[in-house]
Amino acid sequence: MRIALFLAIFLLTSPVGATATPEPAMTPLFSFESNADEPRWVAVNDGVMGGRSRGGPEVEQGVLTFSGVLSLENNGGFSSVRTVGRDFDFSDATAVVLRVRGDGRRYQLRLATDARFRGITVSYGGEFATEAGQWTEVRVPLADLRPSAHGFALQGPPLDASRIRELGLLIGDKREGPFRLEVDWIALE
Repeated sequence: MRIALFLAIFLLTSPVGATATPEPAMTPLFSFESNADEPRWVAVNDGVMGGRSRGGPEVEQGVLTFSGVLSLENNGGFSSVRTVGRDFDFSDATAVVLRVRGDGRRYQLRLATDARFRGITVSYGGEFATEAGQWTEVRVPLADLRPSAHGFALQGPPLDASRIRELGLLIGDKREGPFRLEVDWIALE
């Protein structure tokens, strides 16, 4: 009875399209409910190498919105957001699951540890598709993440899932123009 009452109240007061939590078998990471325990999200765009793309994060009404404009000027072409200020242990997980509403473009989930290649942080990325205007759950298996440094594919090192220092989202699909990705929640499976 209590659970049914809670669900009814939640569904009546939740933003359209949003859900409370991931499936019970998943471990929630972020719900974007303005919780002080959640890490801060910051933008890192291609301006670090002379590009002109603009993008960044905004958290409102329980949703993280990553939006901006992708530009290919000056050999640019990417925009990203990532967490700062908190480490994660994904060693018991097999995948990261996100509930997203996108614009039909492809995005990447990015994880970083303390691994380095020639002094550069190694990132581990995996792509996922979005459906324009539709809330969907996307699953990115940790085994499918591939290492890279500054956009160059690497053969290793393997991902140490117990030492995640950053979790991020990136768009770099070589298509100029506006982009928008909303994230309702992020969980581990």
